[in-house]
Amino acid sequence: TWRRAADVAEGFGERLAAEGEICWGGMHGWKHMVDLLEQTGRPQTVGFQADMAHTLLYTLGYNAPEDRIVPENFAWDRAGKEAALQTMTDALRPWTFDFHVAQNDATVKGMGSHDKTGRHCLPNDPNGKLDIAHDAGYWLRGTDGQPTRAFRHICWDGCMFANETMLLPQTWNDILAAMLRVRDAHGWRE
Repeated sequence: TWRRAADVAEGFGERLAAEGEICWGGMHGWKHMVDLLEQTGRPQTVGFQADMAHTLLYTLGYNAPEDRIVPENFAWDRAGKEAALQTMTDALRPWTFDFHVAQNDATVKGMGSHDKTGRHCLPNDPNGKLDIAHDAGYWLRGTDGQPTRAFRHICWDGCMFANETMLLPQTWNDILAAMLRVRDAHGWRE
């Protein structure tokens, strides 16, 4: 199916990015995602969409315990989180051509083996586990520390909040401030 989808996309000069979301079958763990992309074998056409909130959950192995990188009852020490993000992004970054800045508190909703999904948080959520500007660098910079320039645009993902929250100007000021910090830390000029 993915190879056929790639044929269609190529016929229109388009590319397809698979969102790294832990509740999608076949993409529910970071190793499964890499395997699916490798089996598809069309890296110029079919790639990965890295959402910071969802991919953080890959490190915890919620729907793919065999792919867990951090230990159970992880205490969220900075070194452990950074090592986990490095392992995951080293595997998925070469496939990544779409990137969503987001925050996550490392909790999920849903139950069962494949239907847990993550929660997005506001950028300044006190329970957020990501240092957004710093941790975006795992996706935006290669192993040499230089920007990959794999994509020209980034976006904010994670607006699943009450309408009252979405209508507050401060919500958008905080989101835009987080985006600007990512750009300032890892962006480039053309």
